[in-house]
Amino acid sequence: MSATRRQVLARTGAVGSGIAFSGAFAELFAGTAAARGNGGYGPLFPDPDGLLDLPRGFRYKVLSREGDQLRSGEGPVPTNHDGMAAFAGRRGRVHLVRNHENRHNGRIGVPTVEGLTYDPMAKGGCTALELDGRNNVLDEYVAIAGTAVNCAGGPSPWGTWLTCEETEDKAGTNGYTKDHGFIFEVDGADPHRTGAVPLTAMGRFQHEAIAIDPRSGIVYETEDAFQRPFGLFYRFLPDKPLGGTGSLRAGGALEAMRVPGVADLSEIQEIGASFDRIEWVPVPDSQAKETPIRLQDFGPKGITHAQKLEGCYWGGKSVYFVSSFARSSEGSAGDHFGQVWKYEPHRRRLTLVIVFGPDTDIQLPGESPDNICLAPSGGLMVCEDGGGVQHVYGLTKRGDVYPMARNAQNIGTETAPEWGEFAGVTFSPDGDTMYVNCYTPGTTFAVTGRWH
Repeated sequence: MSATRRQVLARTGAVGSGIAFSGAFAELFAGTAAARGNGGYGPLFPDPDGLLDLPRGFRYKVLSREGDQLRSGEGPVPTNHDGMAAFAGRRGRVHLVRNHENRHNGRIGVPTVEGLTYDPMAKGGCTALELDGRNNVLDEYVAIAGTAVNCAGGPSPWGTWLTCEETEDKAGTNGYTKDHGFIFEVDGADPHRTGAVPLTAMGRFQHEAIAIDPRSGIVYETEDAFQRPFGLFYRFLPDKPLGGTGSLRAGGALEAMRVPGVADLSEIQEIGASFDRIEWVPVPDSQAKETPIRLQDFGPKGITHAQKLEGCYWGGKSVYFVSSFARSSEGSAGDHFGQVWKYEPHRRRLTLVIVFGPDTDIQLPGESPDNICLAPSGGLMVCEDGGGVQHVYGLTKRGDVYPMARNAQNIGTETAPEWGEFAGVTFSPDGDTMYVNCYTPGTTFAVTGRWH
């Protein structure tokens, strides 16, 4: 431990107060079964069709590919498949809601649909797939259009998807006619019920993902800012918590997390480092009318930043969020290949439970964990977002990493191959199917097999 980080931990009371690594990691997997040993489900076998390599005994079905026609006839399937969630429908059906992270120059935008379009000049949004119990596609249609850079989001306790815009572009920028940087609520089964209404009280910034406390209704939000100062971790206190579809439109208060004595989460890299008395500071201007939130004045104590705040999910009594990587060469206080943090609201305690990297007990063969989900019968599933060949990795409660899927679609050349990242990994309500997106070329897969 460097002297700087040791001093930080000492003055925040974290030295000597950390929990054991195995206990912290095992907590993530309560009620799940780990895959077999270090090998997981065994080696990956090349797909003769050149799409998705899987272990023996697993199979995939292509549900949707960019450029194909939507079943609804509204237009082509958009590009840049990203965050996604699966919801239970009637008669055993599943509704998949899928983000499209299209910027202003996206190659195939989300088709505009009356009543579902926020800004007709924006190409992002969501599409939805309705599946039967055998993952046959019954319908595919626009769920929201006219939004921008829809990266991730999160499900609500009442069965809707909150899609997040990862941009701060205002009207007049890149041809947009409205301000962007908001969260929108999407009902995948009946999109016209939610429409295209920005949840402005939840803040205007480069949103990544959200998670909702199912008991209090508080919404936790991550910010994936690309430049210094990096993003913040937020919570939204709704005026009408857990009120069902549309309740988040009733307004509320936005606050940012301050870890006393810690300006940048990347300077903490000791697994189990724990910080009590976490503070939540009101955001001066949640609409960022003049100044981005992360640049606003939070008082003499400042605010806590982190590079690449991405995935966010609720588990047990805590919210977990991911810092995909930190690089001192880009302005971070420290270097790592990924962190998972746990915040316990009832204790106001923040704990570092996982660090990925070459100097830790958990090493991804690649780099940069991005989207992460809890698998009903296999620990964590981690989407890789880095250079080279891209994988979905499984992670057992013992810290063993195993390959679950490999993208076989070369979007480069034979001499300079390139593979698109994975995104949106999620499981069906019954836990029998893993759904995952290939970002480029946009492809949605359903993976089935002998999960254990």
